[in-house]
Amino acid sequence: MSLKAFAAKIFAKYIHYKNQKWINSPVETQQKVFKALIEGAKNTQFGKDHNFEKIESFSDFAKRVPVRDYEELKPYIERVVKGEENILWPEKPAYFAKTSGTTSGAKYIPITKDSMPHHIEAARNAILNYIYETGNADFVDGKMIFLQGSPVLDEKNGIKLGRLSGIVAHYVPGYLQKNRLPSWETNKIEDWETKVDAIVEETLPENMTVISGIPSWVQMYFERIQQKTSKKVGDVFKNFNLFIYGGVNFEPYRAKFEALIGRKVDSIELFPASEGFFAYQDSQREKGMLLLLNSGIFYEFIKADDFNSEAAKRLTIKEVELHVNYVMIISTNAGLWSYNVGDTIQFTSLKPYRVIVSGRIKHFISAFGEHVIAKEVEQSMREAIQAFGASINEFTVAPQINPENNELPYHEWFIEFEEKPSDMEGFAKKIDETLQQQNSYYFDLIQGKVLQQLKITSLDSGAFTNFMKSKGKLGGQNKIQRLANDRKIADALEEFIKR
Repeated sequence: MSLKAFAAKIFAKYIHYKNQKWINSPVETQQKVFKALIEGAKNTQFGKDHNFEKIESFSDFAKRVPVRDYEELKPYIERVVKGEENILWPEKPAYFAKTSGTTSGAKYIPITKDSMPHHIEAARNAILNYIYETGNADFVDGKMIFLQGSPVLDEKNGIKLGRLSGIVAHYVPGYLQKNRLPSWETNKIEDWETKVDAIVEETLPENMTVISGIPSWVQMYFERIQQKTSKKVGDVFKNFNLFIYGGVNFEPYRAKFEALIGRKVDSIELFPASEGFFAYQDSQREKGMLLLLNSGIFYEFIKADDFNSEAAKRLTIKEVELHVNYVMIISTNAGLWSYNVGDTIQFTSLKPYRVIVSGRIKHFISAFGEHVIAKEVEQSMREAIQAFGASINEFTVAPQINPENNELPYHEWFIEFEEKPSDMEGFAKKIDETLQQQNSYYFDLIQGKVLQQLKITSLDSGAFTNFMKSKGKLGGQNKIQRLANDRKIADALEEFIKR
């Protein structure tokens, strides 16, 4: 064992025991975070507008501060973007994480000098936690690749802005700089396909031990390696044993990844966003990711089924239940207040608090009252893949409300297969039955002959890559929307249907 690996183990043990204090006192930890946030922002414009000086409890806060999404918080954010100070949080933000908005163009998410360290610590601690649990530390001696956006930052009214992954690239600790790939110059390449080819050239001669990124884009990287070398990725990188990912559910990709790599590797799931780093996988044995309760974020939860009701109750961490679909609401030391991130989560454990991402509150299918969510379609796909030995590159689901020939309506699954199942009809039936088992509303609609069994539409190889390219969203942190309650994506995919 190298000195670096030995030191990593010692540091991992220290961080593990340090974290136990807040892990074992979750309610008290969140209360401290809440008080610090209110005290920190009471003299800001937002704090004055919402009488923070009179807030003594969460009940007071909930009465004064409504739940908002980006559009509703935008009047305050626009003042920050113009360069005004002390609007949402003291002084100006250190950065804006610029993301693509769905309704208003670009979104500018503030990152402050108080919030930035938590993004870095969470990513670091996820790896250290893995070292502590498994004892595996030799990978720190090899090269690590992080597929991310360009680190080149723009500036707006004295505040630097760019993609979150590009901002974070400026904070890679010194002890990892020599291990880190791709090079700065390669990372600056904007065109994703050109960038992936450059990354392949840089990494092929290296001892790659850790690879990180959104699964769909890492898959493209792996495929390019296989095309260039005619070898499995695991044979090219013999010491590659850890994959770190976030942004989407990995399960639909797992079989494809194992085929590309040629073996199984350990993985760590992360739950990062421009608004905050919320959770990371803290166990290779237990399901879910550890919710980070001491990272300058105060959490609220609203049951997804009640979210659009005026009587919807806002819950704190001590009030949540297992396996309920919640919309996650955050208040942060970056100046987001009762902010709807858009993600839905479910708790898989309450000691400690672990979560899975179940979908997006706006991404569901309920054209007939079924309210099918991403977690359910991903689980159904995973079980069908396991049962029939198929392999897929990507998929999305949409309702077909007005089928031809007086057929019953159905859910249409657009799938780009790497390897088709031998029995496509059985594959579709397996997905449908698994979905019925998970969702009682969908079960009732199928059994009541309101809907017919789902139908699969096969897409050409490379369909989703070409679709994303056509939208100018190839690579980076962009990802395919797994399901929608309309047919905008479905209609755009028509030209990629396998004939």
